[in-house]
Amino acid sequence: MGLLVPSLTNAVFADFLRGVYDAIEDTSLTIQIGNFRYSPSKEEALIRTFLHQRPAGLIVAGVNQTDAARRMLMEAPCPVVQTMETSDQPVDRIIGFSQYASGEMVARHLIDAGYRRPGLLGARMDPRAQARIAGYRSGLQAVGLDDARRMFTTPQPSSVGMGGQLLSDLLAVAPDTDAVFCANDDLAAGALFEAQRRGMRVPDSFGICGFNDLEMSRHMVPPLTSVSTPRYEVGRGAIDLIRAALDPASGETPRRIELDVSMSLRGTTRSVQTERTAP
Repeated sequence: MGLLVPSLTNAVFADFLRGVYDAIEDTSLTIQIGNFRYSPSKEEALIRTFLHQRPAGLIVAGVNQTDAARRMLMEAPCPVVQTMETSDQPVDRIIGFSQYASGEMVARHLIDAGYRRPGLLGARMDPRAQARIAGYRSGLQAVGLDDARRMFTTPQPSSVGMGGQLLSDLLAVAPDTDAVFCANDDLAAGALFEAQRRGMRVPDSFGICGFNDLEMSRHMVPPLTSVSTPRYEVGRGAIDLIRAALDPASGETPRRIELDVSMSLRGTTRSVQTERTAP
């Protein structure tokens, strides 16, 4: 089977790949991986190459393929599974979670925790990051707290260092910002380190929320509040969808599976209960 991902170094896709490989254990299936490095044109070329090899199935990350790539996937003679997002119009099958709703959930948490001047840090603005940021800003707009001055993004790759730099840039423009949603945990770690370097009191005076709930998040000091995403389950589920499609005896199987995300509330944001009882 063919498997296309945008990165082999991003820990998000490491968990996804672990789910894929656990799911093919003790089966006759093998995986060929293609890394398109966040380039839609490279993804299109890899899809064409993989389909020429007549795979038993094809798994792709995301739903924002080029028009040509989407046509190839829709006409593919094998099952195709899009992953890590949701869509009402998948090319074939899809399993993932709502990036947009995840961003809205972060906005609700920060608002409920009493933060009133929240900002945003984002890097390498791929379509999934753009969707979660759009959801976050929509949640803020609903209560009149969306402020474009506090929204800092860059097309450069994400890193811990970039998180610190973006927070510095944000505070230079809007020093009264009292919380940030970071589009991933790497950025959140950098923001936390920069906040600590400045002597900011986290979470009392400044809240930080990440995204993906990577393993490092629970070991930071203080532990990082983050959105927990089902990356491993998406990987396993993608294989299950393909195996079901290849097995006529499996009967009718769903073509669209949306998994839940949740907030892992830790030490970098105020607890809602504490905020509600504070004088």
